[in-house]
Amino acid sequence: MANLAVGEAMNFIAGSAYGSFERIRHMHIRHHMDRADLTCFDFKGLLQRRRALRRGLEFMEWLYVPATEVLMNLQVIWRPVAVRAQRRHLPRAMAMLVVRVALLGLLGLWSLKALCLYLLSAGLMLQVLNFFDAFHHTFEQFFVEADQPVPLQGRDRAYEQDNTYSNLISIRLPWLNLLTLNFSYHNAHHQRASVPWYRLPAYHRSLYGERSSAVMPLSALLRTWHRNRVRRVSGDESGAPAGGGARAEDFIGAHGVSFLTVI
Repeated sequence: MANLAVGEAMNFIAGSAYGSFERIRHMHIRHHMDRADLTCFDFKGLLQRRRALRRGLEFMEWLYVPATEVLMNLQVIWRPVAVRAQRRHLPRAMAMLVVRVALLGLLGLWSLKALCLYLLSAGLMLQVLNFFDAFHHTFEQFFVEADQPVPLQGRDRAYEQDNTYSNLISIRLPWLNLLTLNFSYHNAHHQRASVPWYRLPAYHRSLYGERSSAVMPLSALLRTWHRNRVRRVSGDESGAPAGGGARAEDFIGAHGVSFLTVI
């Protein structure tokens, strides 16, 4: 019960309180069990049907606005209104919307500058989350209902590690990875999901030593993130790292895989 309360509190702080902690945890556990990127909202299908929306998102991403991640966050609010099967989640979504809009209004009344800075920081948070999420996996992506099974099709533990990557902020200065609460030690996280965040660096070293082929260089990922920021919006393939020095050249990355918005 205490863990659930802490989870809900962190859920609210992270801005993902429109969906319950239990729903988020359920989909995250499925991600580990099925060794796939599972998303309940088929945003790629929506972009195929709505070309104007796709072009708008591509233009905003070209301007470095995290529009696709904004869409993924907004769908958690409006799907309970628009989709009959999601109506059971409507009371929570609307209650959280009222609370958060009221808090933003109070913040704006107190200081318009503070409100603008808050919105800017929220946008920066979405960009950071998208960057690290985009390059954690080359898993197959499925758009499913929360309990809809997907076939494993040979996705064993070896597949899981072979298609998981750790985009560390720094190898030489590991304390810098605390800026993302060690979120970037993703191979270690997938090897044993129960390891707490503060023990992931030590666990990573025990598994892979000081060097690992799964660790992707930050500078290379920043280049490919920049170069493919428009292509990533509606791309059907996330690409994959290559061998040699230019490992990230063909690694396009993915959208819509944040565990906060796949519900």
